[in-house]
Amino acid sequence: MVLDRLGRTLHSALRKLTRATHVDERVIKELVRDIQRALLQADVNVEFVLELTKRIEKRALEEKLPPGMARKEHIIKIVYEELSTLMGRPTQLQLKPGQTTVLLMVGLQGSGKTTSVAKLAAHFKKLGFKVGIVCADTFRPGAYEQLSQLGQQVGTRFFGNPKAKDSIKLAKEGVKQLKKERLELIVVDTAGRHRKEEALMEEMHQIAKAIGPDEIMLVVDGTIGQQAKEQAAAFKAATDIGSILITKLDGTAKGGGALSAVAATDAPIKFIGAGEHLDDLEPFVPERFVARMLGMGDIETLLKRIEETARAEEVKPADMKAILAGKLTLQDVYSQLEMMGKMGPLKKLMQMIPGLGVAIPEEQMRVGEEKLKRFKVIMQSMTPEELENPKVLNASRIRRIARGSGTGETDVKELLKQYEFIKKLIKKVIKGRGPKFGPFAKLIKQLPKEISHNFETRGADGKSS
Repeated sequence: MVLDRLGRTLHSALRKLTRATHVDERVIKELVRDIQRALLQADVNVEFVLELTKRIEKRALEEKLPPGMARKEHIIKIVYEELSTLMGRPTQLQLKPGQTTVLLMVGLQGSGKTTSVAKLAAHFKKLGFKVGIVCADTFRPGAYEQLSQLGQQVGTRFFGNPKAKDSIKLAKEGVKQLKKERLELIVVDTAGRHRKEEALMEEMHQIAKAIGPDEIMLVVDGTIGQQAKEQAAAFKAATDIGSILITKLDGTAKGGGALSAVAATDAPIKFIGAGEHLDDLEPFVPERFVARMLGMGDIETLLKRIEETARAEEVKPADMKAILAGKLTLQDVYSQLEMMGKMGPLKKLMQMIPGLGVAIPEEQMRVGEEKLKRFKVIMQSMTPEELENPKVLNASRIRRIARGSGTGETDVKELLKQYEFIKKLIKKVIKGRGPKFGPFAKLIKQLPKEISHNFETRGADGKSS
């Protein structure tokens, strides 16, 4: 989970607030201290932390309550807004269908730049764009092979020459060739530099002069925390068409420091990476990111991921309509588990559901993931008839399935129990009687429209009710 520890600590601080019988100055000051500790542990700059918490305290004590909103909910909203501001302004990489956008990638060695090139290609390919990759790294041994293999995994056009020595000439040739093929996005990978921003900026200028990119993206390692500010500041000063991609936010306690430090330079953060898989990349939208971190979820991103996976798996609207109407079979459950596996780890998906991402312990999440794998194995031992009509599963069939799947009869019965529970839950959600969002319920209505509108109950046709 991105910034797992920070999210849990902040969520815990807000929980203390919601459980308080009366919100007075003492409770607010305690909340502020908890937020300060959480941010400092995440390597956020001390000055940033003090300024942020001073604004939170001032607003919490002085602002008038909006109509219909309780004081606790208003304070949570203030924390959400101030943290979103700390993380920077929203900005996206916009591609124009039918036109070519050239994106030049630069970064220090070990920042995860080459993998990020492939992740970007995969991201935009999923969105339906024609994408190509150019390997202009003539310095690192194995760079050509690595990017060539990643390009094959993504299924995108690749240009490179393992024998080439001149990176500038190679980049120019690659862009020229892929432009002829009328690709809509060309991502150019360059050699990573050692810890010298001057050399990095010099090569960036030389290659940029040769290929004329529409945008230059600096890849920053999230594990370096506050030190990211130096790289981002030097980069911001060197180009007017630059943006930032921050990597490795899944494996560091310093991610908050890196994000806030880069945001302070006003260099726009457009993407964040949080994992090794090709789909472990997402556009950085501060409001959604903070909402997820605080346990409010990120339904917008979850729905997009579901739509992208469904499109790739060619899920028929009629099938989804039947499921949403409560007509669920075990074959549907198996198909959904297959699709869910392609959407990413269970942990990341739970993080997008309000209240679940930070509420479920790590061990419980791991056990749940293992159980889902076991359920898939059990269903693989069933006949088509049993998958379509679970009512035929009597004691002898359950024994046969347990033996065939190498599991116990209790495991098979547990699957059937969960299947019935899911059917009932879907019916409840469709009727508007699904799970509530606890202390965040009213707050969700106050969030920016792009976040809040997806919390509304959706009908069987997928439209908001």
